[in-house]
Amino acid sequence: MSDNDDTKLVTGGRRKEWTHGVVNPPVYRASTCLFDSYAQLRERIADPTAKQLFYGRKGTPTQWALEEALTELEGADGTMLFPSGIAAVTTSILALVKAGDHILITDSAYEPTRTFANGLLKAMNIEAEYYDPTIGAGIAALLRPNTSVVVTESPGSLTFEVQDIPAIVAAAKENNTYVITDNTWATPLFFKPLEHGIDISIEACTKYIGGHSDAMIGSASAVGKAWRRLQRTAYQMGHMVSPDDAFLTSRGLRTLGIRLKAHEENALKIAAWLKDRPEVATVLHPAFEECPGHAIWARDFAGSSGLFSIVLKGGDYPDTAAMVDDMHLFKMGFSWGGFESLILPSDPTSSRTTAKWSAPGPLLRLHIGLEDTDDLIADLEAGLMRYSRHIGN
Repeated sequence: MSDNDDTKLVTGGRRKEWTHGVVNPPVYRASTCLFDSYAQLRERIADPTAKQLFYGRKGTPTQWALEEALTELEGADGTMLFPSGIAAVTTSILALVKAGDHILITDSAYEPTRTFANGLLKAMNIEAEYYDPTIGAGIAALLRPNTSVVVTESPGSLTFEVQDIPAIVAAAKENNTYVITDNTWATPLFFKPLEHGIDISIEACTKYIGGHSDAMIGSASAVGKAWRRLQRTAYQMGHMVSPDDAFLTSRGLRTLGIRLKAHEENALKIAAWLKDRPEVATVLHPAFEECPGHAIWARDFAGSSGLFSIVLKGGDYPDTAAMVDDMHLFKMGFSWGGFESLILPSDPTSSRTTAKWSAPGPLLRLHIGLEDTDDLIADLEAGLMRYSRHIGN
């Protein structure tokens, strides 16, 4: 088997017993699975986690093929699929905590992660403390005897701080604390969390791995004790993914390598153009020196994807309507990672408690798709000019 990721993307999960002579594993839509004998029934009851037909909720070759491909790509002991990226995040946390525990969450985390911590975890008597994403080895001072998990996300949602994952992992391991990460921005192609000591690597496969804005799905790949706990918790909570979404995501996975390179190239070109625009105060892109943690990104990552933010000079969020309402190619919408470009005014202020957010103007998160970059630049230029005229600059 090849160690090359491009080859793994194409070959992963395509076992002959699952494909039956065709290229792709078929879509098996199933609830009830039939047993040939009582002996077979007893055998599968004894090990319901094995990749054998047992009950639709435990999966079919359609889901198993994707799990196996992601496991190989991540370098994990196993992968569980979830109906969304946030379901992968929350179940991964739940697998590693108990009442009375303390967990640490990066202050730049995806907002639904914070909502989960401040809601359900609080009700379970689990204390969540937020830390500055640039803390690095300094996280050791925040670890307690009952700190069970450190939650990382690198780069961070909206503001793109790159975390020193090896330093955080080293401190956590000294405290016998698990570390999980949301790796959706980089995918396993640009950053391999498990190789850096992370226990659970989470992907919102809805985004780059699926790549076509038509499937809701998440994954969590884990090693060692974390894998066993994750698998048990996911089964107990009844998580599963529809075979249709698993099939679409497997199909997207096959072209992830070439798509991600195109997203990267397009984004770098447009970010460089935006950096010189008079309406733009800051470009928050990990490949740019002014982005917090750029040196860490250059050390640990193999590339950058198509998602970054810009901060405008002057004005406020209501003023952004003058720009975003009349964009032609950049449409407003949640999620990202598909072939289309997106723009979203996003205010980090209310979701920060430790690393306070302050900026001279509104923040716009951009996802650079696969359209012609000259066309995208023309769309942005017209929008920035509308914004500038609106605020009177």
